[in-house]
Order: sequence, then structure tokens, then C-alpha cells
Amino acid sequence: MRIDVRVPTLSDSVASGTLLPWRRQVGDTVARDDTLVDLETDKVILEIPAPASGTLVEITRPEGASVTADEVIAVIETGARATSSMPVEKPGPAKTPDAARAVSSPSRGASETTLPGASTPMGTSPSAPPQASPRTGEGASLELRPPTPTKREPMSRLRQRVAERLVAAQHGAALLTTFNEVNMAPVNALRQRYKAEFEVRHGVKLGYMSFFVRAVCAALQQFPIVNAAIDGSDIVWHDDADIGIAISTPRGLVVPILRRAQALTSAQIETAIVDLGRRAREGRLTLEELAGGTFSITNGGVFGSLLSTPILNPPQSAILGMHTIQERPVAEHGQVVIRPMMYLALTYDHRLIDGRDAVQFLVAVKAALEAPEALLEEP
Repeated sequence: MRIDVRVPTLSDSVASGTLLPWRRQVGDTVARDDTLVDLETDKVILEIPAPASGTLVEITRPEGASVTADEVIAVIETGARATSSMPVEKPGPAKTPDAARAVSSPSRGASETTLPGASTPMGTSPSAPPQASPRTGEGASLELRPPTPTKREPMSRLRQRVAERLVAAQHGAALLTTFNEVNMAPVNALRQRYKAEFEVRHGVKLGYMSFFVRAVCAALQQFPIVNAAIDGSDIVWHDDADIGIAISTPRGLVVPILRRAQALTSAQIETAIVDLGRRAREGRLTLEELAGGTFSITNGGVFGSLLSTPILNPPQSAILGMHTIQERPVAEHGQVVIRPMMYLALTYDHRLIDGRDAVQFLVAVKAALEAPEALLEEP
């Protein structure tokens, strides 16, 4: 019995995907739910499993093909007489390494070839173009250099989508960035005091991100316009703070969502971020985990960034940029002291958010981080 392997149902926001290299080949025996191929969409990589046990007898869509939901991409034969319907390519005559590398010279006819590394074309006379001369000035020969090697490869769907969204954000919103700086000494002291107990109790380290997420949630309650979005001529207000956490992966940037972050404890936030980060790097996030979001946080500080202007993740109206912690001299009570300081950047859509609200929101985040004891309390 022949059973079709079909592309699974995709979300409304994903129209198609690209097939990555097939994990199984024609003639392979497969078990039900074995992964046959990965499907790369502009958000996640989905595994396409075998719908039944049998033999893979046909691959109808090759690696790199763009496919849509419910499209047939392969066929499995479940009977005992499973055979491949794919034509077998017969091996051609062997090619010598030199013949494989030889290329025709467009300027001297097809009968002459140039080998990489050769100084003159084959079949030319000694009166061919002169060798390079070390002299400079009048009459000096130009040194002939081989072209710089280049490599071309298609952009991944994720990278294409990220590029599209970034351009759309630049052209579709009135972007403005406001800056502030926060003294991280109180957070550092609190982490040092509780990190051992926190890890034993919850099985996860007490990082910086839980402090920032909870500080952002508190500030969003004070300034709900920062958590809102524009939809046509309407303002969409969100009751929950669904916080996107920007994560860098080998495939590109992804932003999974912490749902109802305002109701999460510090331990739940840290646990969720560790899990999302691991699965993001493994390409195992689901479409649901990437959809939505009302506000985002990005941490360029992990790469050493001192200051930057983050770009919105549409249709969100604001994003907070964290940066590296650097000891700097600051003035406190008339004295110059050294403190671990971090620059904060809030990029926002000025069509919706006034400068006053943006600045006060960032000041509220700063105030919460410089008195962080309340951020460890249960929400």
C-alpha cells in the first residue's frame, strides 16, 4: 500500500516552507514517526515524520523546494513489495582531476584551457602577455592577480523574514530611541546573596533576565500605552505582558514569547528562558511559541555591545535593549565612585507613544532595578 507523505498544516501567518536536506533516502526502511526531512519556515524548523512504517519509495519534492501545507513530498510503500519509483542515475565516465578543473578561455577559443595556478594559458606562445614587473612608473607592467574567491548561497527563510520585518519596521513606524543608564550594583549584590539558595531550591541559576522581565512588567502596568499596538486607525490595548526574548541562533534571530510574564515568578522566568534558549538553538521552537508578543527585550550585552538602538518587532510598539555591564566612574552624593553601569535603550513607535511616556517608562525600569528586592517577591 502506498501512503503519501504530506506537509503538515501550517499556521495562518506561515504560507510555505523550504525543505532542508532529506534525512532518509529512497530505498530506506523507515518506522512510523521517524523524521524524514525538516521543513524550514520563516519562524521555525518543523520535523516531518513518516506517517507509517515501510520503505521510502519516492521523493517527489527535493531539498530546497518551496512547499505548502498538505502538499505531497514523498511516498512510502507499506507492503512487502516496496520498490523505488525513482530513476537510478547510471554512473558516467570517470573524470580526471585536471579535466574537472579545466575551464575554457573565452578570449582564446574553446581549444585553449587555463588551469588554476598556471601562469600562462595552455597552447599559447612565449609571446603571451608579459610577466608582472616589480618596476613602478612609466612602462611598468601591471601585476596580474587571480580574482578573489567568492561564495554564494541562498538566504534562509528565517533570515529573509527577519530582513523583511526589519525593513518594514523602519518604513512603517516612526522610530525613536531614548537612553538611560542603571547602576547594577544592587542587582549584583542581591544575586550574590541568593544565587546558591536560588539554584538549590529551583534548579536554575538566578540570572539578570528575570530582574529585567519583572522590572519591565511593573513599568508596563504604570504605562500601558507602551504595551499597546496600532492596528489601522485603532489602538489595541493588551491586558497581559507577553514578553518576547530575543535569542541569537545559528540560523538567525528568533523571539520566543514569555506568556503572561507579569504572573511569573523569577524562578519560572529563568527556567522558561533557559528552556526557550536551548530549544531555539536546536531549532525546536513551535510556531505558537513565536506568535504574538506585546513587548520585547534584547540583550546585546552578551556580545559586548556597549550601546545600540534596537529595532521594533512589529506590530509591537517598543523594545528594550540591554547592554554590557561596565565599571565606570559616576558621581554619588558629591563623590566620584566606581559602579557597574549598564546603558539601557528603549526604541518606540512615536506614532503611538509620546516621548514623555517613553522616558518615564525607562526611568521606572531603572528605578526598579536599582531597588531590586521587590523584584524577587512573588507576583
